[in-house]
Amino acid sequence: MSNEDITLTAGDAQARVEPGNGGRVGGLRVAGVELLRQGDRFGCFPMVPWCGRTRDGRFLDGATVRQMPLNAPPHAIHGTARDGAWRTARTSADEAVITYDLVEPWPHPGRVTQVVALTEDSLRLSMSVETYGSSFPAQIGWHPWFHRNLGSEDVQVAFTPAWQEERGEDHLPTGNRIDPKPGPWDDCFGMPGGVDVTLTWPGQLELKVTSREEWVVVYDEQEEAVCVEPQTGPPNGLNTLPRLVTPLEPLEATTTWTWRRL
Repeated sequence: MSNEDITLTAGDAQARVEPGNGGRVGGLRVAGVELLRQGDRFGCFPMVPWCGRTRDGRFLDGATVRQMPLNAPPHAIHGTARDGAWRTARTSADEAVITYDLVEPWPHPGRVTQVVALTEDSLRLSMSVETYGSSFPAQIGWHPWFHRNLGSEDVQVAFTPAWQEERGEDHLPTGNRIDPKPGPWDDCFGMPGGVDVTLTWPGQLELKVTSREEWVVVYDEQEEAVCVEPQTGPPNGLNTLPRLVTPLEPLEATTTWTWRRL
């Protein structure tokens, strides 16, 4: 199977999937307007088998302490799959299925499958992690870089989280939950009813990021882009809120982006 770029189309929407560049969605155009920041590191990349920062790159795996490379010193950030080449399992005009086999430095053999499905007014991203051996902790998330500005006014971000994870000086949650504070943010929020964040580019487009997961990181400290990242647990969650991948039960998550013209 190749890992060449895949172009999906539905109505006036077009998505570019890049298996060879970390399994990311490299672009999303609606009526010819690109919504995602362009560049090898941007678009929307999968965060797996962990999301955000893992403290000192270490996590407890049963009774064993595992050490991941410190790619955001002093921490390890955003998993390993975004740095690898994924393979294309199958494609159609509006859907792509791509896979990534977990390899070193991740200590457990397993497979990640991502399905990218495009309609005229939505993009659905689904991911699963399965093990080829013993159980292990993992997380799933997505890191989209939405353009802050599509040509006129800056995007407006609206959501009503139940709490904000207090952020320590090390950029990791302290374990305290606080009332949500105004931005700018590089922060994790809890939405127990499911992630529901609305991005509005005034006069142009409204886009909703939804997920049944209850955790979302919002990052808007850069001039060019705003990131809304649904995930299965908070940053450092391999240590604080691990989700187990077992031989009988993969870890699965989905996020959907739905848009309408204004």
